Amino acid sequence: MGAGHGHKLHFHGHSPVHRAPAHLKVLALLGFMLLVVAVPPGWWPAYAGFLLVLVAVVAVSHVPPAYLLRRMVVEVPFVVFAVLMPFLASGPRVEVLGVPVSEPGLAAAGALLAKGTLGVLASLTLAATTEPRHLLAGLERLRVPNLLVQIMGFMIRYLDVVTDEMGRMKVARESRGFRASHVWHWPVLARSSGALFIRSYERGERVHLAMLARGYTGTMPDTRPDTRSDRA
Repeated sequence: MGAGHGHKLHFHGHSPVHRAPAHLKVLALLGFMLLVVAVPPGWWPAYAGFLLVLVAVVAVSHVPPAYLLRRMVVEVPFVVFAVLMPFLASGPRVEVLGVPVSEPGLAAAGALLAKGTLGVLASLTLAATTEPRHLLAGLERLRVPNLLVQIMGFMIRYLDVVTDEMGRMKVARESRGFRASHVWHWPVLARSSGALFIRSYERGERVHLAMLARGYTGTMPDTRPDTRSDRA
């Protein structure tokens, strides 16, 4: 994998968290998430304790909090769903700011927000302190199926390619006077998304054929720096 791909989430640094082995960080994230998911709704001290642990890890990693907060926008769909839950759920009603809402729905929404925020923040911390190639090597060391690791590697490698393609399609639409400012413009965006999917699928087919033409047999060559130094 080229060194210039998939680094948009990574924050370059030399902290102890950056230097920790990738497979240990993956195991730590998995164990942390299992603990978070296992906490029953309403155990707010436990959620606060998990948050303090994450804050401590971020402080040790020297990753700027603003760097992580800007990328937590990915959580917005979960936030919207959690906000709607107290109004849509059934059960006993309580008043919040003069508005009657479902008490079980309110508890479930709070748990969803807490667990989702902790999970997103922990995942972003891992991504910010681990280069993609090291993360893939760590997954290989954890005996994740080789095919899945290859798929993730290609996904990271070509994410920037697909993003650039989206940008070019947006420029092409705007150069023709199109501005997505109303609901009735959504069909145009949907057709653009379909065209982007087809182009990405065709690109993947061409890449696979090129790999087969170069002798690909189901395994990628080992290009990890530590392996190369050992062989030298």
